[in-house]
Amino acid sequence: MFRLLDPEAFAQCFGRFLEEMNQDSRGIMAIDGKTLRRSYDAAANRSPLEAVTAFSAEGGVVLGHKGYRSGDGDSEITAARALLACLDLRGVLVTADAIHCQDETARTVLEQGGDYLLALKDNRPALHSEVAKLFEAAESHGIEPLVTTDKGHGRIEVRRHYVSHDLSWLSGPKAAAGLPELPPGLGCLAMVEAEVTRNGKTTITRRHYLGSAKMSVQRFAEAVRGHWRIENSLHWVLDETFDEDRARNRADNAPENLAVLRKLALNLLRNARRDLSISLKRKRVGWSNQIAYDILGQMR
Repeated sequence: MFRLLDPEAFAQCFGRFLEEMNQDSRGIMAIDGKTLRRSYDAAANRSPLEAVTAFSAEGGVVLGHKGYRSGDGDSEITAARALLACLDLRGVLVTADAIHCQDETARTVLEQGGDYLLALKDNRPALHSEVAKLFEAAESHGIEPLVTTDKGHGRIEVRRHYVSHDLSWLSGPKAAAGLPELPPGLGCLAMVEAEVTRNGKTTITRRHYLGSAKMSVQRFAEAVRGHWRIENSLHWVLDETFDEDRARNRADNAPENLAVLRKLALNLLRNARRDLSISLKRKRVGWSNQIAYDILGQMR
């Protein structure tokens, strides 16, 4: 049955279900891709299914899904744009990795009413170099950091967050000297410096960002931390609790439809009995029909 279902139609039903559950998608929404590693079909010469997911960092639920296969000429970038174009982003801050630091992606977010916070790396080398130079001399520019400290798992991590709203220097002589055109709606530049000490050794990494909102440094720190929840609260759970990476469904539309079904089930479980883990709730559903009925009752 899942091989025959139209995945586009099934995904649309998933979207309507989210609306009926009245999920609050306002806040931080992370966009990221994931490969279903064992969904490749060698007999049909088809590449593994890949999927871009929109995830509410604060609500912990999936807000949208778009599957694609790179062997068919699609990419994570185009799939993410198609997904964003279907979502109401009013009041939403969209966060994404450097692969999505594209003018067209930024424009799509703005057209849908949202704001973006995109990681900046060497896929835009000239702009990345200039932004890195700015934050190397952050104190001389009067940019004060917000410092946070985390301890756990045998390490101490000190993060320093910087935000600059002064973009005038990017439109002056440096721009005329060859600096690339800025993304549409650019409102701030930001950086987080992470100093990690583990087993007596210290490493420092710096990550730079472009944002459309004139956000405070506190909001920037929340957004950066929130983005990583898509890895910990979605991708990790799908692999460890639902065994998604080991799923052998390969033929026709089955891989994508079952990927949507797993995310639908995860949303239902996450909204029920938040004091219990997802794996424990799955066990209890298998043990008790009444618990299963209670959780499925959210779909009414």
